[in-house]
Amino acid sequence: MSQISQLSKLVVSITATAAVTLPPVPQTVTAAVGEEAGFNCELLQIKDVVQVTWLKVLPEGEETLASYTTRFGQKVNLAFKGKVGFTDAGLQSSSIFIRNVTEEDEGCYVCLFNADPEGALIGRTCLQVYGKNQPTSHKACSEETVVSCSATGRPAPTVTLTVLRDNVHFPGNSSVSVNNTNGTVTVTSTAVLTRLHHMDTEVRCAVRVLSTFKLMSSVYLTGFQEDSGTKNTLFPIIITLSVVLPFCCVAAAVITVLLIRRHRSRSFLTFSSSFV
Repeated sequence: MSQISQLSKLVVSITATAAVTLPPVPQTVTAAVGEEAGFNCELLQIKDVVQVTWLKVLPEGEETLASYTTRFGQKVNLAFKGKVGFTDAGLQSSSIFIRNVTEEDEGCYVCLFNADPEGALIGRTCLQVYGKNQPTSHKACSEETVVSCSATGRPAPTVTLTVLRDNVHFPGNSSVSVNNTNGTVTVTSTAVLTRLHHMDTEVRCAVRVLSTFKLMSSVYLTGFQEDSGTKNTLFPIIITLSVVLPFCCVAAAVITVLLIRRHRSRSFLTFSSSFV
């Protein structure tokens, strides 16, 4: 029996967060740059499995990521130490993760169950990586703030900016797409905001890929006031006066008491001297 026909004996599930049961056909998982991607393979029927191996499919062949056996336990290829690890190591089901996903991690992966007497039972899936930048902002002039957010993916992602304050003038966002040499598309969405005086405003960037994968991030814009410098100047003055004045009053009282005592002491000494 060929390895491809053995796919019907596997449930292969791939997610970016947690494993779920999916149909036994090649699947594609999406993950954002910097996140963690999870891979899970599970046999539908109990088999006498000797070893489970995870591999990445490369143009020149397959590269071993990690393996598990009852005798030797978990083994991770030295080239992927700290990058790849097991979340569930078993002979009937196996799960691994790829930490801090990059565009280089994009591609197809294979889970291989070495069973007796069936031989190799194989599941295959592909990882699609999307890049997204944190929203940024800068002042175009005293009345305007420009906010932009960009994402890179294949197919082209949808990038939307949303202002979470009703009384800020938000005419909508404009998007520009750039085709990259590696086949991905970078989409940048830009919005110009006005009337931010006296208000702190949150602008949210939403990136949607296909119909289900969605990323969210926010940037906070701080409102400004023309007389803020005056308030900042008065505050330390008030604090200084409130601390110095009580201290001066106490010091004056202490000095007064000392002077009175000194005066009395001198009077007593003078009288005694003349009496003698």
